[in-house]
Amino acid sequence: MRGLAIFLLALVAAGSARAADPQPYTVTIDPTGDAALDTTLRASAQLVTLRDKIPVPPFALIVRARSDVPRLQTALDSFGYYDNHVGITIGGHALTDRELPAWLDSVAPNTSVDVHVAVDKGPLFHLGTITIDGAVPEADRPALGLKTGDAAVAANVINARTHLLDALQEDGYALASVEQPTVLADDADRVLDLTYKVHAGPKVEIGTITFKGLKDVHEDFARRVLTIKSGDQYRPSAIEKSRRALVALGVFTGVNVRAADHLSPDGRIPLAFEVEERKRHAVTIAGSYSTDLGISLSTTWSHRNLFGNAEQLNLTAAGTGLGTATSGLGYNLTAQFLKPLFPDRNDTFEADLSGIKEDLEAYSQTAQKLIGLLRRRFSDEWSASGGLFLMHDDVSQEGIDRHYELVGVPLTASYDTTGITDLPLDPTGGVRAAFVATPTRSFDHSHLTFFVLQASGSTYFDLLGDGRSVVALRGLAATLLGAATDDLPPDQRLYAGGSGTVRGFRYQIIGPQFADGNPQGAKSIDAATVEFRQRIGEDWGGAAFVDAGQASADGGPFSGAVEVGAGIGARYYTPIGALRLDIAAPVTHVDGNDAFEIYIGLGQAF
Repeated sequence: MRGLAIFLLALVAAGSARAADPQPYTVTIDPTGDAALDTTLRASAQLVTLRDKIPVPPFALIVRARSDVPRLQTALDSFGYYDNHVGITIGGHALTDRELPAWLDSVAPNTSVDVHVAVDKGPLFHLGTITIDGAVPEADRPALGLKTGDAAVAANVINARTHLLDALQEDGYALASVEQPTVLADDADRVLDLTYKVHAGPKVEIGTITFKGLKDVHEDFARRVLTIKSGDQYRPSAIEKSRRALVALGVFTGVNVRAADHLSPDGRIPLAFEVEERKRHAVTIAGSYSTDLGISLSTTWSHRNLFGNAEQLNLTAAGTGLGTATSGLGYNLTAQFLKPLFPDRNDTFEADLSGIKEDLEAYSQTAQKLIGLLRRRFSDEWSASGGLFLMHDDVSQEGIDRHYELVGVPLTASYDTTGITDLPLDPTGGVRAAFVATPTRSFDHSHLTFFVLQASGSTYFDLLGDGRSVVALRGLAATLLGAATDDLPPDQRLYAGGSGTVRGFRYQIIGPQFADGNPQGAKSIDAATVEFRQRIGEDWGGAAFVDAGQASADGGPFSGAVEVGAGIGARYYTPIGALRLDIAAPVTHVDGNDAFEIYIGLGQAF
């Protein structure tokens, strides 16, 4: 008897162990003929989303399948198929089959079973009568976005309420309310009748504007930043524009705006801007590496609110060198001062003082430069700047030392529809373009007047609409007018090669060269890039690219021999941008070039 009891206990233990073992399975969901609906069904089914993440034993698989039936029906409802049917079988057994648990227990361990989801959409319901119950201006009624005969898609029905409410508030009805629609279904005619109950309330103006949280930033300055004032018609878009303007100052970690939920005694809506100031001081450290320019390290100390009006002072020290295109170490010491809203609200004044030392194959340079700029933003897309620079420039090239005193007037127009203001972040759509003209006068022995003209741009195409597969294009064309190449300061000439133009070629090596192979500099250059970027998982990505460009000593852009480089890259995405590693090699040949180049930095190449 004791031996029989031990045998029975062993059988029970074996059965319990089998019940706890994960049951592998595959899932098939019948296609509906609607790709968007098919995607939603798969995203709604835990049989799909949890299959690899959370394995389940046999009985729990049945529970998971049963819980998916209402989920899938809800997904079908949301697309307007309210008379649908969903049936799920496991290994050919219906979920109601009493033999299903025993059959699953009999399946050999680690043997996958088939889960089949049969979907019968049923007929598509449409919208019938659409009623707005309440006094609503005729101009705002179309914001509902629905009409009789439309497919009765649940998301559209729900979102219509928000659209109407937004339109009313944008029209000045700050206290408007729109209730969730009342739905009356006619199953025979497969029609849904909707009624939206609306209370518009009075059209109002903005009342008293107050600030909360200001400490070091002057309140009168913060008020100057706002694009709204008391007495303006209440419009959420205008209020949001003011909020973004405060954020753009760079002195606040957060800006919220709250409208009162009732009218003030004067019949207006008070607003309160709640801000949290950033720390006034910050230190940042940055670095990059490329085989041609070597290691670049920089540190910046910043004061974000120097005099209480969001003035910025940035002191930067950077060191470079140890690359194949350098002959020694270099530095760049810069002091930058920014004063926003000067002289007008759309203007920013900038002053920069820098000391530069470069020891490159093309030339060696020690220079001091002072520049003053006035930047103006005309719209969300367009901005421009103009200013004056003074430069004391000592340059040595091919054993000849030259001294220059330069005065220039840099003029720039910029266009940007990418929506990206933080440069390390990845643009996935839109266009960036810049047009630069810099008339320059040299007051050394040559007394030259020359002009630098440059146009550059990039555009981005999101192939699948999810930001994970992007084609990026880049183009550049520049030329120098008014002097022969040899008469121009070597550091003012144009050079191609390197990460900014043609990767795979050493920095500045493309174009005319001296007899010893060192770069001479050109009067015109052009370059273009095609790059494919692909996200892989959550944190990783890859890239493949082809660059091409030329530099000409005498002709204009597009007149020289085109050099081509190609490469691949890896990306690791961090909260502050993509950590980039690119490896590129030349496709065409230039004497003295390296076999390949490596580039490491933060953010995409463009």
